[in-house]
Amino acid sequence: MIADDQTLTEKGLDADGKGRILVLACGALAHEIIAVISANAFGHIDLECLPAILHNHPERIVPAVEAAVAKHCPNYEKIFLAYADCGTGGQLQAAAERLGLEMLPGAHCYAFFEGVDAFAARAEDEMTAFYLTDFLARQFDAFVWKPLGLDRHPELRDMYFGHYEKLIYQAQTDDPALTALAEGAAGRLGLAFERRPTGYGDLGRAIEALGQSDAGV
Repeated sequence: MIADDQTLTEKGLDADGKGRILVLACGALAHEIIAVISANAFGHIDLECLPAILHNHPERIVPAVEAAVAKHCPNYEKIFLAYADCGTGGQLQAAAERLGLEMLPGAHCYAFFEGVDAFAARAEDEMTAFYLTDFLARQFDAFVWKPLGLDRHPELRDMYFGHYEKLIYQAQTDDPALTALAEGAAGRLGLAFERRPTGYGDLGRAIEALGQSDAGV
């Protein structure tokens, strides 16, 4: 018989004896993952997020993931990596395979929110599209405008975005405030605006499958 919570943790189980699962994710996905976990009452799934700003330095993603896995691995029956390739040039996938982790498909979150196959089918027709997600609509200044120096040098806009024709807002939720932010970002970039409802896409399906898997029952 399992004696206490500490022993449960060491065995990678929760209080009901279910296998404890850790979702190790990019911080840009926190809202969406929490929503899926809460909607499905997956009490045996925990979430640990790495800073979303790592996307500005993709060479730092793999070391950060490796350190987090080393830290948390003893306490979980399974760790799922909620990242796409995210600019690592295949290095994150190689690390996941080396560490025995499953991870999300696709090159980036734009692909898995829309569905990797659907995104690939549109790719040729949307080579001049710039994408925002709910997270990037909220954090447009912090992750796009300021890092590119457009807050200080708005004249650089055409150099960065002159080859784009439209901004596609992949909406994970039906939030008029976020739509307004995304449309405002399109205006600031001088781009046409399109709102495309995606929901949580492959991310949502992956978390739901994870919670219902053998590791979770």
